[in-house]
Amino acid sequence: MAACIHTERRPRLNASGLRNLRREGRLPGVVFGKNTDNEIIHISTKQFEKWLKQGASGFIELEMEGEKPLTVLLEDLHRDPVTRSLVHVDFQLVQTDKIVRTKLAVKLKGTPVGTKSGGIVQVQDPYVEVEALPANLPSTVELDISEMEIGDTRFVKDLELPPEVTVVSGPNELLVAVSKP
Repeated sequence: MAACIHTERRPRLNASGLRNLRREGRLPGVVFGKNTDNEIIHISTKQFEKWLKQGASGFIELEMEGEKPLTVLLEDLHRDPVTRSLVHVDFQLVQTDKIVRTKLAVKLKGTPVGTKSGGIVQVQDPYVEVEALPANLPSTVELDISEMEIGDTRFVKDLELPPEVTVVSGPNELLVAVSKP
């Protein structure tokens, strides 16, 4: 099920105009896709942050007044380097009959056995890049790390994904390791 966020078009603004927009609780963004014009938009910062805290995965329905909703995926998120507040968001338009390339968050499940003997969990890459039809994209990718001892590692090839999902990330990309302190 897709999250719904109310959206409004916005004109091209200079830096001070964008700052004023953010001060009003609105997050500037852009929607782009193949064979379509880019849509310059703004959404509720509070509503978007709520979606991020819930796991930030899956499709988003951007609802514009008087128009049919746009189904999108989060493509990129820009934050202020000092305050970490949201600055800009990029969405990729989803066409249901076309294969989509996106990054899925890898959710780690369990507490490694190696942490009981002093090991430290090091997350190298919290995302895996995949391609699939939008209907076949999983909302989350889980990786069970409860059996990991000190010195164990998990790679992209260790993920269990449906057969209709193609992994773009290299199979030997390191996701997580349990190392000595």
